Amino acid sequence: MLDDFLTRAALGAVGAAVAAAPLGCFVVWRRMAYFGDATAHAALLGVALALAAALPVYAGTLAVALGMALAVARLTGQGLSSDMVLGVAAHSALALGLVAASFVDGARLDLSAYLFGDILAVTRGDLAVIWGGALLVGGLMAWRWQALLTATLSPDLAWACGLNPDRDGRVVLLALALTVAVALKIVGALLIGALLIIPAATARRFAASPEGMLAGALGVGVAAALGGLWGAWTFDTPAGPSIVVCAAGLFLLSALAPRRG
Repeated sequence: MLDDFLTRAALGAVGAAVAAAPLGCFVVWRRMAYFGDATAHAALLGVALALAAALPVYAGTLAVALGMALAVARLTGQGLSSDMVLGVAAHSALALGLVAASFVDGARLDLSAYLFGDILAVTRGDLAVIWGGALLVGGLMAWRWQALLTATLSPDLAWACGLNPDRDGRVVLLALALTVAVALKIVGALLIGALLIIPAATARRFAASPEGMLAGALGVGVAAALGGLWGAWTFDTPAGPSIVVCAAGLFLLSALAPRRG
């Protein structure tokens, strides 16, 4: 079954959606949309460094994405404006990644795949990494779910309950870096933020509880992944952007639909 490239593409798309759904909820709740973009843009620098050092692309992506997330968190924690830091980090990381990629032999030919994804080229090894990352992200979120919710609602309440909001914030950063590494091959560095935010934002309108929003985001993410892949195959459009367009369409439908009770 895995010899069929469409089957591998569908499994990869669903795996990326599974990784992004739980984290996307916290990205929306914590208002970290631009934070996700900065981390995703840094992934391109990780790709260039990995290619230059002949290392696995996923390893370079994960290392640089995590480094960017920690650096931005550190700078915003020192009194600098978060909007300013995120703006500088996102654009600088993307530009630096593009410049670094230009020095790597053969990287220019594959650059569009890293920017916009290349889901139809997903291999068995990629599937193992994608689903391994998705399970790891899901495990991290399940392990710290209640603590993360408390720290998100009120850091002061978290301290009073004996929790450490800073540590839980680092858990979110680690999960964000993992998700970026997992989703890079599916939607590319420029569209990862959309895969994180749009399904969670769509589910938020109708969710009656945090767990309900998580389930809704997962459903929307999987539907957008499979719907976008079908659209790409049917209309011969780029797969990564098609997935995001499908997610945006679901968000628009949710915004126009009457809200429950």
